[in-house]
Amino acid sequence: MGQKDVGELYKRLDTTTALLKEDLDVSYMDALIETSENILDGGRVKVENGLPQQQTRDQLSTQYGQIKLGQLNTDEIRQAMQLAILRGERTDLIQANHQMTPDSIGFLVAYLLEALADLPSDGTLLDLTVGTGNLLYTVLNRLQATNKTTLTAYGVDNDDTMLALAGVSARMQNLDVELYHQDAISDLVVPQVTASVADLPIGYYPVDERAASFATHATSGHSYAHHLLIEQSMRYTAADGFGFFVVPSLIFKSDEAKGLTKWMTTATYLQGLLNLPQELFGSEAAQKAILILQNKGPHAKQAQRIMLGEFPSLKDQAGFRRFTTELAQWKQENLA
Repeated sequence: MGQKDVGELYKRLDTTTALLKEDLDVSYMDALIETSENILDGGRVKVENGLPQQQTRDQLSTQYGQIKLGQLNTDEIRQAMQLAILRGERTDLIQANHQMTPDSIGFLVAYLLEALADLPSDGTLLDLTVGTGNLLYTVLNRLQATNKTTLTAYGVDNDDTMLALAGVSARMQNLDVELYHQDAISDLVVPQVTASVADLPIGYYPVDERAASFATHATSGHSYAHHLLIEQSMRYTAADGFGFFVVPSLIFKSDEAKGLTKWMTTATYLQGLLNLPQELFGSEAAQKAILILQNKGPHAKQAQRIMLGEFPSLKDQAGFRRFTTELAQWKQENLA
């Protein structure tokens, strides 16, 4: 199995999605949800009000007959779904805050979580901005493959199309994920978790009355959604638990940074801020970083030296090996 199989599954997903999009006159994303549901239903084509037409049904059945999910591992299925969703983002002109987290960033979040968080075998993960699930599922698949553990995850999003895609993707990969259609800043029904991850949307949160109950709310006007989401994620993360957040590299340079920093240093331990490789971004202003927070608890302490710096280029294997050694040494000196 490998890239050829990923490409083959993607081709079947894309072909069947295009057939349904045309026949049902729906968006690419909606057609992708429909075709995924059909695949999960053993290749049976859902028919409603006589649609899709018989000719399309026959073409779909032929395509579904070629799909062998059982011959692919979970991450290959995730990659094929990711390619189909990327196609959908371009076709449906999805807004920037709804675009999925690239694999490269997901891999680095997973790597840090694995290296620093010491998740138990029954660990739980939370993503309050789960979207189509690519970040959460990249992390889950990597942790489960390397640690041979079975983790439970929870995802929250207020976009029902994105959440439906996350749902079919999780079922195809056979992941233990519970998804909730909610405003992530409201009172949530998710339990306390071992660790949190999120690729945070940048912008203002419109409901000032709700934001007012957060320490990170703005002193006047709308609050930054990403500040509130960081605070909310750590509220639902257990004592000693870590949060790994993809944020703008200049997060501490904004006008509202003072309130964020005050909350962070009183409610949590700020353990690190690592810039993602610049090659992943079109400009320095667009560069993002991974913010590492840890909740206070009996086994947590503030690192004497906060981890600051930048990941080496993903093409620089020797540099990445040096980085992993330095990270292990930092953990030994600061968190052990």
